Amino acid sequence: MPAVADLAQTGMHHAQGGWVEFDSVTFRYPDQPKPAVRDVSLVAAPGRLVLVTGSSGAGKSTLTQLLLRFHDPEDGSIRLDGTDIRNLTLRRLRSSVTLMLQETMLFDGTIRDNIAYGDPTATDERIAEAARIADAAGFIEALPQGYDTIVGQGGGNLSGGQRQRLAIARALLRNTPVLVLDEPTTGLDAVAARKVIAPLRRLMAGRTTILISHDLHLAHDADEILVVDQGRIVQRGTHARLAAVGGKYAELWQAQSAGVVEPVSREREPAVQVGRPLTLPFAEPSLWRPAPAQP
Repeated sequence: MPAVADLAQTGMHHAQGGWVEFDSVTFRYPDQPKPAVRDVSLVAAPGRLVLVTGSSGAGKSTLTQLLLRFHDPEDGSIRLDGTDIRNLTLRRLRSSVTLMLQETMLFDGTIRDNIAYGDPTATDERIAEAARIADAAGFIEALPQGYDTIVGQGGGNLSGGQRQRLAIARALLRNTPVLVLDEPTTGLDAVAARKVIAPLRRLMAGRTTILISHDLHLAHDADEILVVDQGRIVQRGTHARLAAVGGKYAELWQAQSAGVVEPVSREREPAVQVGRPLTLPFAEPSLWRPAPAQP
């Protein structure tokens, strides 16, 4: 399959509201007999959290790749603020969305430089403020060199939870209207996962957020939960409704909630404005796709 590319007529639209919509999207990988996702539709509105969950191999990661336009759907469309993402330049699309992955991408530089990767123009004051909001300032300032500490290749000198909090600080500096969290707590132990929940909430506040995860720590926060199975959405609704009706979601919840997943408050903290959207060309998969405005 050829790599996606800008079309000749692509425009310079820049996301303002951050409405994201998948409209009857179907996609099949080359040489695979069955589609990875089939007839998927979803809408994510500004300030709301949509949680996409399901078993391993259900198609969640494919949705992320389609959102980032690493592939284009065979059928259906993906829109940002009502514009088909294929009619946007890749740079413009990806400057409107931030993606946080399970594996935090850190390079062998200082903590300051790794946070500032979200916005290379950020001042030391903005970097420190982003670290504070991400609950990272405490462990950073306790290090002998503080923000000048070298993290090591891949952040090997830091714990998993510390790496994720740096990723949250970086995302706060990017300050895009759309946020995609792809398994942000997977791989962390229970204590580390709980420590990133509060900063994740601060990061999500006021943004269009799509959380792709089989980890249900934030299930109570979700405005809508979509359960994906074999590439299809088989259930959708709130946590309370889906837990009550049974089916695939109830199975996932029961398997995880045996004293492990704790209920969380649905109260949202005020949106945090720490920076402005990054507009430089994107080399790292840190963005995603779009939606039509609805009343």
